[in-house]
Amino acid sequence: MGGVTSSVAAKFAFFPPSPPSYKLVADDLTGLMKLSRFPHRENVEVLQLPTRRGNEIVAIYVRYPMATSTLLYSHGNAADLGQMYELFIELSIHLRINLLGYDYSGYGQSSGKASEQNTYADIEAAYQWLQKSYGVKEEDIILYGQSLGSGPTLDLATRLPNLRAVILHSPILSGLRVMYPVKRSYWFDIYKNIDKIPSVNCPVLVIHGTSDEVVNWSHGKQLWELCKQKYDPLWLKGGRHCDLEHFPEYIRHLKKFIAAVEKSPPFQSSWRSGGGIERPRHSADLCEASRRSTDRRERPRPSVDQPREKERRGGGVEKLKLPFEPTEKSRRSVDYLEKGRKKAEKPEKARKSVDRFSRIRTG
Repeated sequence: MGGVTSSVAAKFAFFPPSPPSYKLVADDLTGLMKLSRFPHRENVEVLQLPTRRGNEIVAIYVRYPMATSTLLYSHGNAADLGQMYELFIELSIHLRINLLGYDYSGYGQSSGKASEQNTYADIEAAYQWLQKSYGVKEEDIILYGQSLGSGPTLDLATRLPNLRAVILHSPILSGLRVMYPVKRSYWFDIYKNIDKIPSVNCPVLVIHGTSDEVVNWSHGKQLWELCKQKYDPLWLKGGRHCDLEHFPEYIRHLKKFIAAVEKSPPFQSSWRSGGGIERPRHSADLCEASRRSTDRRERPRPSVDQPREKERRGGGVEKLKLPFEPTEKSRRSVDYLEKGRKKAEKPEKARKSVDRFSRIRTG
């Protein structure tokens, strides 16, 4: 059933750039593989990683000297590594981190076809490569999911109890909810992030534009409210779906968040540090910025204005081991929806954030 659901969703939910914005070529001097549009860089490695579903995905690994954290970046729809390359370089430099970005199956020069289940296998392959090839520990990894990428990001995060942190950039509640304001999850929906995020144990930062024309701001708001460990969100006033990186607050807030989680011991249940992690609560108004004094809580608990408990219950979540089980429940997401797709005749120019959708309007 899951395969049928993902197959149907793939027909209108996934739109990899066509043709791809890059090719894989060998560098004339070093013989190493690189993206055709960019010169060879000593700190950038181009990889081809096998997945448990039989595909081979392309990834790029950007190293930063003496970095202590590694960002695993899942990009949005209608984008590939050729369009994300320059942003990855900039993020690695400004945030002082290592970064691994990858193309989903069927995107760029990755083999196979795009589907929900394939994206889960894709991010698992990238995660396993970090551990096996570079010895990166789970507690040193920060998952970053942009729009459609919030689906595989949260799916993996629910199975990594010792993860350092998660960043959600213009995330979706679920595929169906991008089109319709449904109140429950249906079997045919995919990327049911709304059901998964309560199981994420690490600090979560949510970034969303208040004028997002593709994924309504309410998606980011509701996901933030459902977090176990919520960091002060970044609601960019006037921000749309594809321009958040251009706001000065974007990189400043990311720096602040990464500095905070790197200083804090992993698995800490709740803390604050200027813009710290808070306990989950429901906002009184989804259309306003979150307020500490008026939020409603899902269940009775002490007020955030009262003194904290001296002790919090420790661990209790058993660490899951990879490889992951190949059989998963059916899910469905829509990160790029439209009645008809206009094929691109020319590769798009490189851009820092690309994830376009068109809403389906019922007649």
